[in-house]
Amino acid sequence: MAAISLKGITKNWGDAQAVKGIDFEVKSGDFTVLLGPSGCGKSTTLRLIAGLDTPSTGAIRIGERDVTNLPPAQRKIAMVFQSYALFPHLNVRDNILFGVRVRKEPAKHFDERLKRVADILGLSHLLDRRPGQLSGGQQQRVALGRAIIADAPVCLMDEPLSNLDAQLRQEMRREIRALQQQLNMTMIYVTHDQTEAMSMADQVILLRDGKIEQNAPPAELYAQPASVFAARFIGTPPMNILPLSNSAAGLVIEGSSGPVIHPHNVDEEWQLGVRPEHIHLVEQGIAATVDTIEYFGADTIVGCRVGQASLLMRVPGQLTLVPGDAVQLGWDRGSQYFFDRKSGLRRLPM
Repeated sequence: MAAISLKGITKNWGDAQAVKGIDFEVKSGDFTVLLGPSGCGKSTTLRLIAGLDTPSTGAIRIGERDVTNLPPAQRKIAMVFQSYALFPHLNVRDNILFGVRVRKEPAKHFDERLKRVADILGLSHLLDRRPGQLSGGQQQRVALGRAIIADAPVCLMDEPLSNLDAQLRQEMRREIRALQQQLNMTMIYVTHDQTEAMSMADQVILLRDGKIEQNAPPAELYAQPASVFAARFIGTPPMNILPLSNSAAGLVIEGSSGPVIHPHNVDEEWQLGVRPEHIHLVEQGIAATVDTIEYFGADTIVGCRVGQASLLMRVPGQLTLVPGDAVQLGWDRGSQYFFDRKSGLRRLPM
């Protein structure tokens, strides 16, 4: 049975609709990420699950219970917010224990539970410090400790790493994922960062304008994008999308004389999708002109013009190319995707 289930959920704020009829299930023990750009409805969806907002229509179930109209305290969940929300006048020990004390749980187990949580999070030597004496990563661990000491089967996280620097975010991603697996918690995690989603999640729910664009494991989201939006949201740099036009021999990149990308012409307007990391230099392929070179050490991003289109190629190491050079590009046929130009949806080749 699903640990969390949403059916037909909408949320209206006056005339504005933030969530537009979404359905999904989260399996017990899974790490699910709600991913998408700002304003797509991911944080609103999390607040609806937490009970901080009430859906306009639809039903929310946690385990076997319908919690649609229950207050947060009765949902048996823990939550970690974007801000650490720590009490500056309380030390680490009292911040972690604050929730269980407010709920008036039996105090006889507090010491045992506190020790377990502090050991897991590496906070044992910091229990007497106040938040102002901690680093950002340590404060985030305290916020995590306050959530997991509740022993709730479900934990919700709303962009908990956005206030940390890049290196610390990377460390905390590993720690949160390891913690979730160690405790076998069902976790829903909100982020706009595709790196967090791809590196942490069992399942990614990609949202756009209040609707689910694609719901899939990270590997499937990368390899089988359902739309141009999904294809370009996942991947760095994003997938190249190139307009195609019909020719006597089949589809070619618009503005080029070939070679043929697909041997059959189509009635609709199609676009070609190919990821920068799948493009390579060849002796005979698609003629292109180098526009830009960006060297990053491990790899180089090369911007090229092909016909009327621009594309990016990512290659290992450093290249001796300079802007204006003529090159030939190629990629495996299995690495190319086709999308309808009007709807943006993926099309399977004939």
